[in-house]
Amino acid sequence: MADLTKLVERAQAGDKEAFIDLIEHCKQALYKTAIAMLKNDADAADAIQDTVLKCYENLRGLREPRFFKTWLTRILINQCKKIIKHRGNMVSLHELPEQECESADMSGGEFLEMLNQLEEQYRIVLYLYYVEEFSVKEVGVILEMNENTVKTRLSRGRTKLKKMYCFE
Repeated sequence: MADLTKLVERAQAGDKEAFIDLIEHCKQALYKTAIAMLKNDADAADAIQDTVLKCYENLRGLREPRFFKTWLTRILINQCKKIIKHRGNMVSLHELPEQECESADMSGGEFLEMLNQLEEQYRIVLYLYYVEEFSVKEVGVILEMNENTVKTRLSRGRTKLKKMYCFE
C-alpha cells in the first residue's frame, strides 16, 4: 500500500512512468469491475479507457494519495453508469439452468456467475466488497451512499444469493 501511495505522489508530480505503473497495478481490478457492471468487453474497454483519461487529467486534484484506488474505482463506476444510461439500460442477463442445491460451487468463476444474476444495486456492492475487498466505508464512498445503505444491500444481496442457490 505504501508503494502505491508513493507511485501516486510521483505521478501527481508529473512522473509519467509512475502513472503507467499505477494503471498497470490497477488494470485487472478495473477490468473486473467494468465487466461486473457492463457484461460486455467492448463497453468495458471503453469505460476503462475513459477512466484512465479522466484519472490522468485530474490526478493532481486527488488530495489523499492513499485513496487512489477508491477514487479510480469511483471514476470507473461513473463511466460504466454513463454507458448503461447511453445504451438504454439494455443489459441482457443469461439465465443459468436450474441447479441442484448440492452442485452449487463457490469458486471464483461460479461466484461471479451468481453475482451476474442479481440486480445491479446488489451485484456491484457485493462485488466491490467480496471481490475487490473494499471496506463497507470505501464501498460507500465509491458508490456515494451511506454506510448503512451499503450494509443493507450487502445483507439483502447475500439473502438473495442464498435463496437463488438453496444455501442456508
